Amino acid sequence: MEDQAQKVKQTSWGIIAVIIVIVIAALVWLYVSSTQQEKMADVPLTPVVKAEIAAEPIPETESVEPEIAPMVEPEPFVETIPEIILPSLDESDAWVQEKLPNYTWRKELLKLVINKDMVRRFVVFTDNFAQGNLAYAHSPLVKPSTEFLANEINNGTTTDWKWNESATQRFTLYVDLLRSFDSETLVQWYFEMKPLIDQAYAELGYPEDNFTDVLHDAITKVLDMEIPKESLDLVRPSVMFRYKSEEVEALDDADKLLLRLGKENLLVIKSVLLEINERLARQGS
Repeated sequence: MEDQAQKVKQTSWGIIAVIIVIVIAALVWLYVSSTQQEKMADVPLTPVVKAEIAAEPIPETESVEPEIAPMVEPEPFVETIPEIILPSLDESDAWVQEKLPNYTWRKELLKLVINKDMVRRFVVFTDNFAQGNLAYAHSPLVKPSTEFLANEINNGTTTDWKWNESATQRFTLYVDLLRSFDSETLVQWYFEMKPLIDQAYAELGYPEDNFTDVLHDAITKVLDMEIPKESLDLVRPSVMFRYKSEEVEALDDADKLLLRLGKENLLVIKSVLLEINERLARQGS
């Protein structure tokens, strides 16, 4: 019983001790708080003066548009065409001889071309051919080395002559030379030397006429030529041969020359000249 009474007594003192500590802590906190409030009361309060800022007018800023560089249009591309310096007509042979090999891949056939008065020969022969005439003295090409051939047929009382087709072979090299030229570059060269051609044509008495029209007429004459279907029989009343058919014999000299070329050669020439004629029309328009 004593032990239990003593335990109760110790517990009561413990509780009293805890209460005393709490009370002392509360008194200390009250003292410290009051002291700090007194110190803050002794400090003069400085009134906060709101600074007045003079309201200066804000200058209006001018709206400045950004500078835009003007658009510079690119200059149009202009192809520079080199100036063509032509020789005089009297001195043009050397110039033509220098240029001519550039337009054919059969340069060995240029031996068929006469190298004297080349521009004038071309103009005179073409002008005559367009009118149905053959100006042999002004031919731009040398004469074939082989003569015309005909087969003699003896009928007892009369002698007839038949066309020898092998005779057309003497024109083969001339046809090969013509088709060896590139038609596009050949036409370009024609217009390049057109001033020389016009001068030569003016010497014939046509200063106001366009020679290209004459060239068109000459080419059209070839394109319109038809080879007769019947056999080209011949007669020989003298040294010269004549066609037995009066209709064929009535053809002009230019058409008769085309007949002597033979059908195969004429077809090749027509195909080449047709392309040249079309290019002349397009480039000359």
